[in-house]
Amino acid sequence: MVSIADVAARAGVSQGTVSNTLNRPEIVSHKTRERVLAAIAALGYVANQHARQLGGAMSRVIGLVVIDVSNPFFTEASRGVEDAATEADHAVILCNSDDSVDREERHLRTLASERVRGVLITPSRGTRSAHRILAEHDIPFVYLDRQGSGRECSVAVDDVQGGDMAMTHLLELGHRHVAYVAGPTSVRQHADRLDGARQAVTRFGLNPAEAIVVSHNEGMDIRSGSAAIDLLLQRRRRPTAVFCANDVLAFGAYRALARHGVRVPDDLALIGYDDVDFAADWIVPLSSVRQPTRRLGYEAARLLLDHSSGRPDHEHQQIVFQPELVVRQSTAG
Repeated sequence: MVSIADVAARAGVSQGTVSNTLNRPEIVSHKTRERVLAAIAALGYVANQHARQLGGAMSRVIGLVVIDVSNPFFTEASRGVEDAATEADHAVILCNSDDSVDREERHLRTLASERVRGVLITPSRGTRSAHRILAEHDIPFVYLDRQGSGRECSVAVDDVQGGDMAMTHLLELGHRHVAYVAGPTSVRQHADRLDGARQAVTRFGLNPAEAIVVSHNEGMDIRSGSAAIDLLLQRRRRPTAVFCANDVLAFGAYRALARHGVRVPDDLALIGYDDVDFAADWIVPLSSVRQPTRRLGYEAARLLLDHSSGRPDHEHQQIVFQPELVVRQSTAG
């Protein structure tokens, strides 16, 4: 069977250009478009989703690839995906990449072999590998919890604004030395939240390099949050507040603080990000930046179903939701 890679090779263009010619011809130059269409005609290529439609056998299964299925954020987002899929009489295959590029690639190739209708994905440590494989197999996709560049569909939250909200809250409480606990530097969302925090500090007339102590960790789980606090408390100048890039890290941070006899919020303020279901019911109710998590999943699935329908009027969208600050006891002034 002729693939999109075959068309790209014959036309002398990238696979992405072939995909754009089929799905977004308005962004491809006339000369290039004509070359791609000539290659398609010569090879007899039919894009996967159109071939399924012509054969009356379009798949009613979509793939969902996330970096950590045990994280409550992705659990809730998955529920939103399934809500939208069920409404459309579709099923969902859930895959966990563990933030591993190799594992992610295996999942994507498996989903391609199953001829799923499309894929929702939170890419592991960047987007290039995932984008390449999805384009190679001509699979419609939508980035979930990751802002796209404008050439693909995506659904995310304004994480820069969220980081600004969290840090502004701490600054308004009088904190001037804050630790930011995050996952790997490659996690775009965590980097954006740090950018927002620095933005807030600068607006208050402070030097971000002096006001923020950054702690990047290999993981984004409870253990990583706990380990980060163990190290931060060894510093000569301890932070008076901790902003964690997700609530799970914050739960780990709280556990370590309690072990060291540091009281929240009396001795140190603590704020998370995501506002997962049990943040309000934590030992000390956790302040957090709320994401409309279930709606993120729902809208991403809805967008994917539209994208994969092959409708000529489909337009790639980058949907960005606004976060919301939720203040609870962990940052009580």
